[in-house]
Amino acid sequence: MPNAKVLSEKQAIVAELTEKLKTAASGVLVDYKGITVAQDTALRAECRKNELDYAVVKNTLVRFAINNVGLNEMDEVLNGTTSLALSHSDPIAPMRVINKFAKQFNGEKFVIKAGFMDGKVLSMDEIMALAELPSKEVLQAQVLGTMLAPITSLAIVIKAICEQKGGSVESAEAAAE
Repeated sequence: MPNAKVLSEKQAIVAELTEKLKTAASGVLVDYKGITVAQDTALRAECRKNELDYAVVKNTLVRFAINNVGLNEMDEVLNGTTSLALSHSDPIAPMRVINKFAKQFNGEKFVIKAGFMDGKVLSMDEIMALAELPSKEVLQAQVLGTMLAPITSLAIVIKAICEQKGGSVESAEAAAE
């Protein structure tokens, strides 16, 4: 029987993990066995850059936390070495960053075990599909580019017509004033 101090420390860790899981937009459980310290340091730097919480976690403590938030389906993958990557803002970031890192090892050393988004456990196919999506900023730029394309095309056509008639955009502006 563990002493009261150790028990209270573990309960505090479970409570903290439970709160992080409740507020997370998404997360990924990873088997990190076999990566070097340098590789782990590079991964942690990439996680910080993408605003992810990344930590090595004890399976029993995570099991209590995921059961507290209703993600019981992830119980079966909690064996061996486990780390957890969570995002509170960009729901795609954990899948994208971890999958990019896992590709370096061809699924030998660093393997995604499970993932969740918005309180729902995702299948491995869903995790891989989400991991291939571009970042939020890239998607926003693509949408903006799509919205601006007709306006840009119109401007090019008007300029071409103006030049074909022997004028220029500058002379047309001066004539309008």
